[in-house]
Amino acid sequence: MKIQLSDHFTYKKLLRFTLPSIAMMIFTSIYGVVDGFFVSNYAGDIPFKAVNLIMPFLMIVATVGFMFGTGGTAIVANTLGVGDHEKANRYFSLFVYVTFTLGVIFAVLAFAFMRPIAELLGAKGEILECCVLYGRIIVCALPLQVLQYLFQSFFVAAEKPKLGLAVIVAAGVTNMVLDAVLVILLPQEYKLAGAALATALSQCVGGAVPLIYFFRKNSSILRLGRTKFDGHAVLKACANGSSEFMSNVSMSLVGMLYNLELLHYAGDDGIAAYGVMMYVSMIFSAAFIGYSIGVAPVIGFHNGAGNHAELKGLLRKSVLLLTICGLAMLGAAEALAAPLARIFVGYSEALTEMTAHGFRIFSLSFFFMGFAIFASGFFTALNDGLTSALISFLRTLVFQTAAVVGLSLLLGLDGIWYSVVVAEAAAVAFSALFLGLKRKKYHY
Repeated sequence: MKIQLSDHFTYKKLLRFTLPSIAMMIFTSIYGVVDGFFVSNYAGDIPFKAVNLIMPFLMIVATVGFMFGTGGTAIVANTLGVGDHEKANRYFSLFVYVTFTLGVIFAVLAFAFMRPIAELLGAKGEILECCVLYGRIIVCALPLQVLQYLFQSFFVAAEKPKLGLAVIVAAGVTNMVLDAVLVILLPQEYKLAGAALATALSQCVGGAVPLIYFFRKNSSILRLGRTKFDGHAVLKACANGSSEFMSNVSMSLVGMLYNLELLHYAGDDGIAAYGVMMYVSMIFSAAFIGYSIGVAPVIGFHNGAGNHAELKGLLRKSVLLLTICGLAMLGAAEALAAPLARIFVGYSEALTEMTAHGFRIFSLSFFFMGFAIFASGFFTALNDGLTSALISFLRTLVFQTAAVVGLSLLLGLDGIWYSVVVAEAAAVAFSALFLGLKRKKYHY
């Protein structure tokens, strides 16, 4: 039976509705991990280090998709909640067109300035050339990449989460197959370019297929069509989505800081070890992000409809589910640290040991991570972009920056791994504070 946003959500129904979004984000992360595996094991350690060095910048330029996806979904879901379907579709169309336009502009600028940006991040010699090559190929697909991120949220608002999952699976399979063909079969000097091309083409699939679907007559509650520019709505979407924008930008900036600190304490091997942790942690954190994306339109709808009892239930159920999930992820990460390290960097015993040791410490953060991610998404869905952005800002930039700088001075390399744990724990404390302060305003 089809689940609608207006339904009462039991634990079973909540899991059924959010599961496609969770699977979608996990699969997105998995094909990123597969990409890293092929680069590390077939292109070589220098291309792998280059990809990890330039990746934070590539994520920054793509954040506009997350911003308009989450921020725009909150507006569309609230508009659907009050019963104005025509206006909801105008907003939806506006956000898609604006996102694509910004993607084109960012792609041109990123392509032109890729070399100086890579140099700024500390790339030199062969690593620099690899950064420029990989980055320029990736940004060619940026206009469709940002749409892929945007549609991940809007598929849920359109009551088509399973279709969103199918699109991501198609994009992921495209990436994996092309990785296997291009990275393995191409001559050594072209393997990195092959990996970049595989990723770029998969992002084109992830952005183009939903674009075609929503332009055509479809069975969802959303459809692309004519609209008019509404500066207020665009700014509102930016404000609502500022937490996701801030989160992604901050994580990228902190990633750059981590790379600089690791270059100091562990050299290029430190960057490789951190890269492995990031690839693997993406899978674990993707479950939390997917849940937040999946439940956000439900929260937004019931907030728009004034159903306070349902809001209370959604918050209570979410906290319990996140607690169980966090404990399960912590146990899995501790058990799999060494095997996962060997998959990526098994060609170096010292690097494998450094990676496994660091990941055992890093994985303690998985118990805390989900709560702050959900809290930020919760306030975004309530159209409280300021609170959401503040949680993300503290979590991803302030706490992590302070922790990585301070703890590295005290504990050296281990301090860098512990910094994520400390930052996530602090973010949970502040998220609980904001949830308590805002309870009377939103009646949850």
